Amino acid sequence: MKVSIGNPAGVPAPAGPYSHVARVDVGGGSLLFLAGQVAVDDEGNVVGEGDMTAQAERTFQIIESILAGHGATFDNVVHVRTFLTDMSMRSEYGNVRARYFRGTPPASTTVEVSGLFRPGLVIEIEITAAVPAGG
Repeated sequence: MKVSIGNPAGVPAPAGPYSHVARVDVGGGSLLFLAGQVAVDDEGNVVGEGDMTAQAERTFQIIESILAGHGATFDNVVHVRTFLTDMSMRSEYGNVRARYFRGTPPASTTVEVSGLFRPGLVIEIEITAAVPAGG
């Protein structure tokens, strides 16, 4: 088993002392564990403050870049964990999510939290993906 932890090029730097992704190579493939991703621009500023649709879209764009950096797509995602600051905006999130997960949806957990680490953020998403050998 080989473990690598890091921050792929092309995505905003982590907002603190953590890495964006841990990759665990096992047997004939790899597992990717993505840290919670939020809607920030390349300078770390919140995108779409208070806007669920804009933040969900930006967050999924960042996740897509991280997955691509490891030879994966949303088809490889096996679990999604989503934190919302207001469950009444869940349908807005769901509309964006449906554009990224087109086939059978992965296992999923969605919870409401009282706040996220930056004012103005309304969503944070964690992903686990299984990547076949060669990805």
